[in-house]
Amino acid sequence: MDFNFLNKKDDQGGGRNKGRKVGGSNFKGSIASTIFIFMLITAIYLAVSPEGKAVPEIPISDLAKSVALGEVKKILVEGEKLTITYQNDEIKKSKKEVGSALSQTLFNYGVTSEALGKAEIEIKNESGFMFVLINILPFLLPIVFILLFFWYLSRQVKGAGMQALSFGQSKARITDPNDKNNRVTFKDVAGCKEAKEELKEIVDFLKSPKKFLDIGARIPKGVILTGAPGTGKTLLARAVAGEAGVPFFHLSGSEFVEMFVGVGASRVRDLFKMAKKAAPAIIFVDEIDAIGRTRGGGFGGGNDEREQTLNQILVEMDGFEPNDKVIVMAATNRPDVLDPALIRPGRFDRKVLLDLPDRADREEILKIHAVKKPLAEDINLKLIAERTPGFSGADLYSLMNEGAILAARENRKKVFQFDLIRAIEKVMLGPERKSHLLSKKEKEITAYHEAGHALVASVLPYADPVHKVSIIARGNAGGYTLKLPLEERRLQSKKEFIDDIAMSLGGYVAEQMIFGDITTGPSSDLQMSTNLARAMVTRWGMSDVIGPIALVSGGGRMQYGEAPEQEYSEAVSTKVDAEVSRIISDGLKSAEKVLSEHRKAFDAIAHKLIEVETLEQEEYEKILTAHGIVLKKKEIIAPTDAQVA
Repeated sequence: MDFNFLNKKDDQGGGRNKGRKVGGSNFKGSIASTIFIFMLITAIYLAVSPEGKAVPEIPISDLAKSVALGEVKKILVEGEKLTITYQNDEIKKSKKEVGSALSQTLFNYGVTSEALGKAEIEIKNESGFMFVLINILPFLLPIVFILLFFWYLSRQVKGAGMQALSFGQSKARITDPNDKNNRVTFKDVAGCKEAKEELKEIVDFLKSPKKFLDIGARIPKGVILTGAPGTGKTLLARAVAGEAGVPFFHLSGSEFVEMFVGVGASRVRDLFKMAKKAAPAIIFVDEIDAIGRTRGGGFGGGNDEREQTLNQILVEMDGFEPNDKVIVMAATNRPDVLDPALIRPGRFDRKVLLDLPDRADREEILKIHAVKKPLAEDINLKLIAERTPGFSGADLYSLMNEGAILAARENRKKVFQFDLIRAIEKVMLGPERKSHLLSKKEKEITAYHEAGHALVASVLPYADPVHKVSIIARGNAGGYTLKLPLEERRLQSKKEFIDDIAMSLGGYVAEQMIFGDITTGPSSDLQMSTNLARAMVTRWGMSDVIGPIALVSGGGRMQYGEAPEQEYSEAVSTKVDAEVSRIISDGLKSAEKVLSEHRKAFDAIAHKLIEVETLEQEEYEKILTAHGIVLKKKEIIAPTDAQVA
């Protein structure tokens, strides 16, 4: 029923590569298409070919008699062949002697010149290419078709067989620098100011390498882009190639790996060979952690295909042959698993971090994605940027797209502000489940559950203020409480974590307090609060009992669905469990105290939710003010993290 710390993961600008069809199905389809073409040609031939009529053939003596009697209207002479048309339009055939004239032959049979003059004689030249073609075409056409049929089948078989021989060839796609339709520049990438500054040096080197080489500077051979999914790593790499105007070879790390050992290494050699020919050029390997993981893990033995591929990349980047004009760029969101040899100086020796965009960057990204969308006059992208903390570039693209879809669904020509507001919740939580109808009892439980979350968040001093409370089901949530921070922050304190845990347990306490029973609704709340409390103890040193000791490894944002690997003794584990239980117990007591002291406001919020199902910030704060609860600062400066419970 509840969500917390939602983060959508995807790249800011672009889509991924589609799968390829299996060769066997292509071959079967080719046979079917060939048979269909054969049947079609046969039908056309039967349709256009003249019907075979039996034309009688007469001797030349009978022709002479008919000419003498004036029964012949026309004689067509084609070599020794004669086609006779009679006065009654009857057609017959005959033959004359080879090498002799028709008139002389008829004179020999007693036909006078006056009788011969009454018949029209047409002589058709039998020589020439068309005459020969017409005569041999009925015999040649079936033979040619059969030959083409077998050639087509053999080509398909050869293509299927050549796939095995082409395993070692690189599968990289090449973006031509002169292709204006697919060209991306830094203007197309909003935010990432520090990252773009770092990459401008790469662009300068590709454009004018002489000024660097003259002073003895050596440009980094490899640039690795790291950051959360959806922050625009792939788009930024394309922008570097677009700014420099050089060929851009791009492929995924998984495309190197096949079931045959040595294929990945062969593809690496072929890729660098292609790039050297097109130098200066950029090679971009997306998701390089697929092949760049730390070696020696014991999987696959010494001839592991992934390790062989990684070894070849290491040699190509800083081996015996220096590649001064080929720059390798790579992207990953797991830099911690990469092999140390891969990220040492001389290979990927420049690391560029792409963080989630702040409020100003989010507004710039929204402007880029709104270029081709007709916006209404009430659109305020600054407000949308303020209400989307924690959104990546991909999330913002999805938000603008969903807003346009909502407007089109309602047959409107422009996108309005409320379309984007609704799109925010759809991207964060999923679509509304209007068919998910709650019974009267379930609706009451959900209303008190969400009211418990909201009230605890509003009263505790270090919790973020509530912006919306709803009991309308979205995605997997039966209801949700949306709260946003007051100001932009990069760090979170122990007091804020403690209040977050109490807020997450507010729904659990509310159900127990009002109904004297517990449902399955708080399951995700309990999971989130437990993982957060354990991280405080084992990772962030926020326990007085354990002290400032990091008991588990791992950096970056904690994944609340993952259980940390235990790296400490059973005795310490007992203390950790006790501390986690104490933090959860304190959170329960804090939530219970808030709901007990403000019972009237608690009931008022729940009853209003049962009535209207959704409370926006303004209406919700009126209830708080009416019950003497002091409001927190309303203005949102530039939040960076969103929490939904």
